[in-house]
Amino acid sequence: MVIEGNRQLSKEDWLMAALKMCEAGIDKVKVAPLAAEMGVTTGSFYWHFKNRRELLDALIEFWEREMNDAPIAAAREFSGPPAERIYFIMETIMTHSLARYDLAIWHWAQSDIKANSLFKRALKKRFTFAAWMFAEAGFSNEQAEIRGRMMVVYLMGEMTLVPDSMTKRLEQLRQKLAILLAQP
Repeated sequence: MVIEGNRQLSKEDWLMAALKMCEAGIDKVKVAPLAAEMGVTTGSFYWHFKNRRELLDALIEFWEREMNDAPIAAAREFSGPPAERIYFIMETIMTHSLARYDLAIWHWAQSDIKANSLFKRALKKRFTFAAWMFAEAGFSNEQAEIRGRMMVVYLMGEMTLVPDSMTKRLEQLRQKLAILLAQP
């Protein structure tokens, strides 16, 4: 284990640094540049991973678990009304920038079988859960699926393509939720 300052670097530290680096392209995620970015030697990397492929496998699984499964689980446990559950997950995804890496992961998934499989699985989980939330809010299955997909795609695009400030995004969140919840 390597100590950064007074703190030991964990496997999660490496994964978060790799996730940030993958925004420039998965081909940029390499051991030596990653270690340099973290201010440590490559020996620290090899404490946690055998090689780059093991890092990449762990990275896509980390993205799915932390940026996808964790917010879904938190929203599933939310005990308020259905509309507030939808607001809760949207706000959680925004305030924690959980969709920030989606575009980078999508690009990676175009050239990597494992990343592609996990990306599709994560997206299916998002769509399924979002549709369930809108069904709980009283929409037909068809409307719930449409609105759920719109919410998921909106959040992914908002965090990866729109340069608005977090303040502006959060100020408009209730208005955007009202549009998604409007009766046809």
